[in-house]
Order: sequence, then structure tokens, then C-alpha cells
Amino acid sequence: MTSRREFLERISAAALFTAGTARALSWALPVPALPALPQSQAVPVPGEDGMLLRSYRFVDLETPVEDFNSWLTPVPHFFVRNHMHEPVELDAHEWRLSVGGEVEKPLTLGLSDLAKLETHEVVNTLECAGNGRGFYRPQVPGVQWGRGAVSTARFSGPRMRDVLDRAGVKSSGKHVMFRGLDEVPGKVPPFIRSIPIEKALDGDTLIATHMNGRPLTKHHGFPARALTPGWVGSASCKWLTEIKVLETEFAGTFMNPGYRFPNQPVKPGEAVKAEDTHPLTALNVKSVISGPGDGSNLKIGKVRVHGAAWAGEADIAKVEISTDKGATWNPTKLGHEQEHYAWRLWSYDWNPTQSGEYALMSRATDTRDRVQPMTAEWNPSGYLYNAVDQVRVHVS
Repeated sequence: MTSRREFLERISAAALFTAGTARALSWALPVPALPALPQSQAVPVPGEDGMLLRSYRFVDLETPVEDFNSWLTPVPHFFVRNHMHEPVELDAHEWRLSVGGEVEKPLTLGLSDLAKLETHEVVNTLECAGNGRGFYRPQVPGVQWGRGAVSTARFSGPRMRDVLDRAGVKSSGKHVMFRGLDEVPGKVPPFIRSIPIEKALDGDTLIATHMNGRPLTKHHGFPARALTPGWVGSASCKWLTEIKVLETEFAGTFMNPGYRFPNQPVKPGEAVKAEDTHPLTALNVKSVISGPGDGSNLKIGKVRVHGAAWAGEADIAKVEISTDKGATWNPTKLGHEQEHYAWRLWSYDWNPTQSGEYALMSRATDTRDRVQPMTAEWNPSGYLYNAVDQVRVHVS
């Protein structure tokens, strides 16, 4: 069994070898919005073949967009986002989940207790709030994700409301806090988030124990995680060990100033006061092109353009493609697989008749009439990037 230290040393060495120096980890950074992305290199990580290493301190792995070719993402290709060190030792038999705070009957549950509750399944597209951060200009701090900090899986486990009902939520309970077993380094504040009670009691919010029909892996929160469908990934706490019902929103670094968005649009590079922001919740409408790849050389004739589109708590209504810099848009064909919180795969048969350079663009519209914008709304933390996607190809 590989220890955490050995694991970190291996991927650290791989990253340094690939880049030449620690400072050169920027090899994976995308260039500004809409210009062509450089070819990223995959770093070997045990059990995560072909993933792109974005950070090795706390292990952040991005899914290459060319892997967006199946409705359910295979677990080894599912992106990984960690805010702290992963717990070193986790014993499923010893693990316990406490439920307390503004409840009538505090609970302590083990996996066997959760297994006695009714199981519910939710296919959910999980996306890091910072996905696409590397495209913002001026650049903002944080993990410089490209387009692949998003994946889709079938999560299952008991409904969170069933557990909260057993505990008996008091009328004073307005928010629900999650704490995981992340190993907190030094003086770094623990990763703790909360969601409104209404979302916690939603019938699709889970204490997930399985992913694509199998127990959660360590990277994805074994033995149990919160699953808050349609919302930014940070609302789905991994290695869940405590649920606490609160009277008010949790006051902590990862709620404020972290994971907040300006109430009003701001100019690129402009600072925002905390009181002028709100917590991130549901995802934006968004699409990405997974093929052909950026910089591809194509021949005149039929070309299959394909990708994925998602919209958080809304559904995808349509995805359109432009091959003439947005002057005209053509409808794509949506895949038949569909669930409320899951992405839709789409495809379009393009028949270029002339050689030259082309920019292929995709634009999604959801059932709330939100349309993917040409330019994402800049914000100091680089959250919720959702500009029209673009790849450049050469036809000869």
C-alpha cells in the first residue's frame, strides 16, 4: 500500500521532472479565454491514468476534455479536488458520522446504520467552482483549472433528510454544516461548509456511499460524502464525519471570504468587499467541446464535433455550434441519456468544404432561458467560468 508521503513524493517528482522546476508547474495553465490551449501533459498518478496534475500539494487532478465521451465518467477519470491532505487511515468499521446542533435527538451513525436506510440514486454532474479559472484575465489566484474540473457519476446512499428527520430538526435550524476528515496542515483553517436547510432536506441531497455502483474510493470521499446535486462541488463535502444543524450560515474561511460571488458585476482586476458578495450555490449553464481537439488538423469532409453541456439545477434545452465566429449558430443533436442534474452529451456533423483555419464554438441554453455568454463574468476568485467554448482547427 502506498503511503501518503510516498504518493506525494512520486507525483511531486513526476511534476518536477515534467516541468523542470517547481515554479514551472504552469506548464498546465491554459492561455487567455478563447485562444487555443497548449497541449497539457499527463502526470502518472496511481489509479488515475491520464489525469492532468494541477496541484500536487493537496492533489488536484483534472480530466482531459477528450474523456468527455461517456455519460457516466469512469471513476479513474473523475476529476479530483482536495482542499487539504486526504486522510491517511480510514477504517470503514470504525468510521462514525455525528449529527447534532439544532436537533431534538443527536445521533451517531456508522456505515451499517446508513445501510439500513432507504437508498436513493442521483446522477449528478459535479463541477469545481473554479473550473476554467485559468482562462480569466487578469489572472486570479487559485488552482489554474482548464476545462476538465467537472465529471458525472451515479451517486447513491440515504437521503440526508431521512437522517435529519431521525434527529428531529428544530424550528431554529436554518443551515446545515458539513465537516470532513481532511488532515489540516499547520494553521490552515479546516474545510467546513454549510448549505441552507431547504437544500439539505431536498429529496435528492444525499449522504453518498457509492459512486457508479461501487463504494466511494478514497479520492472521492470514502466512506461517505455529502452530495448536494446541481451545486458547486465544494458543497459536497468528502470524508464526511459531522453534520451540524445551525441557526445561521456557518462562519468560517471557506464560507466567507471563500466561495462567494460579487452581487454586482465588477471590472476585471477590481477588488470586492465581502459584504458585497453572496455564497456560491447552483452551477451556471455551460458547454464544452471535447472533440475535435484544439489545434487538430482535419480533412475536407464530414467531421463529428461533440461535447457535453450542463446547467446545475436546470436542464439543457439546446446546444448550438458556430463555425463562423458566432455569425450563425446551428443546432446539435442531444444524447438520449438524460437526468435532472446531469450533463447532456451532444454532437454535430460538420462538413467543411474549404480549407483554412476555423474556430468551432459551442453555446448552451437551459430550461430557465439562461444562455452561455460570449464572455464570462470576471470575479476576483475566478469562479463559475462559463464563456462560450472554442477550439481552433485547420482544414486541408
